[in-house]
Amino acid sequence: MSWGTELWDQFDNLEKHTQWGIDVLEKYIKFVKERTEIEISYAKQLRNLSKKYQPKKNSKEEEEYKYTSCKAFLATLNEMNDYAGQHEVVSENMTSQITAELTRFVQELKQERKSHFHDGRKAQQNIETFWKQLEASKRRFERDCKEADRAQQYFEKMDADINVTKADVEKARQQAQTRHQMAEDSKGEYSSILQKFNHEQREHYHTHIPNIFQKIQEMEERRIVRIGECMKTYAEVDRQVIPIIGKCLDGITKAAESIDQKNDSQLVIEAFKSGFEPPGDIDFEDFTQPMKRTVSESSLSNSRWDGKSEPKPGSKSKGKLWPFIKKNKPPPPPPASASPSAVPNGPQSPKQQKEPLSHRFNEFMTSKPKIHCFRSLKRGLSLKLGGGPEDFSNLPPEQRRKKLQQKVDELNKDIQKEMDQRDALTKMKDVYIKNPQMGDAASVDHKLAELGQNMEKLRLEAQKFEGWLAEVEGRLPVRTEQTRRQSGMYDTQNTSAVSNCAQDRESPDGSYTEEQSQESEMKVPVTEFDDEFDDEEPLPTIGTCKALYTFEGQNEGTISVTEGEMLYVIEEDKGDGWTRIRRNEDEEGYVPTSYVEVYLDKNAKGAMTYI
Repeated sequence: MSWGTELWDQFDNLEKHTQWGIDVLEKYIKFVKERTEIEISYAKQLRNLSKKYQPKKNSKEEEEYKYTSCKAFLATLNEMNDYAGQHEVVSENMTSQITAELTRFVQELKQERKSHFHDGRKAQQNIETFWKQLEASKRRFERDCKEADRAQQYFEKMDADINVTKADVEKARQQAQTRHQMAEDSKGEYSSILQKFNHEQREHYHTHIPNIFQKIQEMEERRIVRIGECMKTYAEVDRQVIPIIGKCLDGITKAAESIDQKNDSQLVIEAFKSGFEPPGDIDFEDFTQPMKRTVSESSLSNSRWDGKSEPKPGSKSKGKLWPFIKKNKPPPPPPASASPSAVPNGPQSPKQQKEPLSHRFNEFMTSKPKIHCFRSLKRGLSLKLGGGPEDFSNLPPEQRRKKLQQKVDELNKDIQKEMDQRDALTKMKDVYIKNPQMGDAASVDHKLAELGQNMEKLRLEAQKFEGWLAEVEGRLPVRTEQTRRQSGMYDTQNTSAVSNCAQDRESPDGSYTEEQSQESEMKVPVTEFDDEFDDEEPLPTIGTCKALYTFEGQNEGTISVTEGEMLYVIEEDKGDGWTRIRRNEDEEGYVPTSYVEVYLDKNAKGAMTYI
């Protein structure tokens, strides 16, 4: 089966067919190009998707990825990134192994096709030239034969006519002979050209054209084989990445299987555990017997045995409602602005029947909130704006321990980095000393001194936080005066202005606040603010305490104590790092809990622990 023998007369159709074959090849190249563009676009979209859901550095989202479910999700994002990389590999391989190769092959194919069909046209032109020569000789031979026949007839006519002279007859005879000779010459030439044409025609249709068509056939078959190979490569490129894609999917499956709900639950405990004890039982209050309370030095000292104090006439009930709802922590009034009526002048306050607990709850829910203290609100807003005590004393004990431990670890890492840099510079200095041509050893001394200063600062910082950590864990080391002031005087930095107050229970640093919607509604006139201090009653003592260190209460609401001084505890630490104490009737305030050793009276009604 050969195109040269079977399609010897289909030159034009073969030319059209081979052009169609090249068009098909170019169409396949375009298809592969579009496929590579889709793969690149898909990989880009996958990478953007993975990047979009990656946790942002130094953000709350990054802290959430300690849970196994979030770790599994992060692993899924990373595997999807690798998955996208495999699609990029598919695109690159298809471009290099198919698109580039086929494009080069098409260019070579076009040149080869052009050359073959040029040879075919040249052969056709050659045979056409011989055909024209044959036709010309044939027409000349035919014309000479006709001329010779006419000359012969004219000679015979002249020879038969008796009136014609002998000279005319001889002339006619010679003319006839000449024409016969010309006819014979034309015959010989025609015969020769005919033989030559037949030879060339046989060569054309049995040698030249078959050879040319055979080459065209081979070219077309190579095109067909090549496009088949490219289709196999197309599938093979996809098949090569299947194992890696399978590993990516296996990684996602493994990450999903690594999710541990028990571990996540434990992490939630570690993240939010406050370290407080649950509240104890509420003591029974006998309202059948009226209770009297005297506001004097003796009553203040004995209030730790008598329980809660009676409210003043006309003031709102201040019963403890913490089992049901949060109650504002009443910080001490500012010494300069306190009203004289804040301290009872009489030996005894009027009697007043205590209301049932349900009545107090209803009154609390319907009463208008009042501002208690600007100092605590100022400190609270300062914390919200990003400030806060350096020793994290505004946090519950367990959370404070975790924060301090985290800070110590960070400082130790920084110290280790500085040590590594110092060791590297020391080695460099030794090299410079041994080989002065490599550098000046003195140029490293300044950097080494700077690293030494940085390490000393970091060590001091680490010792400070380790001391606070030891306090939280119950190991109270001997602290220097500088460390004490760093722990107790941090609140002097928080001086932001305020215009409203939170309803929720507040500590001196404002760490416990309620919703902002409630804060925005508390626009209270100054007269009501002053009345609140008028209504403020002295709290009963719930124990005693001993000052471990000297504390200078320079901030509003705090009180100064000296080391070894004994004082009364009127409000226990609520987890904010502050304890409210009283020295006498007119002196009370907050001190850092870590600065005092508290002895609570378990029988006192006020000795409750808030959660």
